[in-house]
Amino acid sequence: MDTNDLSRETHTAIIDTAEEFHHHLTLQFGVLAGYCHSDHEYLDESESMIKEWLNNWDLEEAIMDIFFDTPPSKKEFKKILKKILSNIKKVRKTPTEQRKFDLW
Repeated sequence: MDTNDLSRETHTAIIDTAEEFHHHLTLQFGVLAGYCHSDHEYLDESESMIKEWLNNWDLEEAIMDIFFDTPPSKKEFKKILKKILSNIKKVRKTPTEQRKFDLW
């Protein structure tokens, strides 16, 4: 799916939040959408990717892989990832059939 196929709620929670932080982070979430088939799957995969960055990776290595220039500090990166996780949790409270899919 394309990021345009995401619900407004999911797009705002992940794509827009990532973009406000740094465009290169947005690219990571945009590429991920191409591997997903539904809003629900995208939320799951985004959450999984964030948790992998926070728990399983050397965070410094993740930062170097994601940000081509002006990399954020570990503290800033962790903060935005936690914010996106919180946003995902909020989106999940709205049943898929009640989300708005007319973003574009």
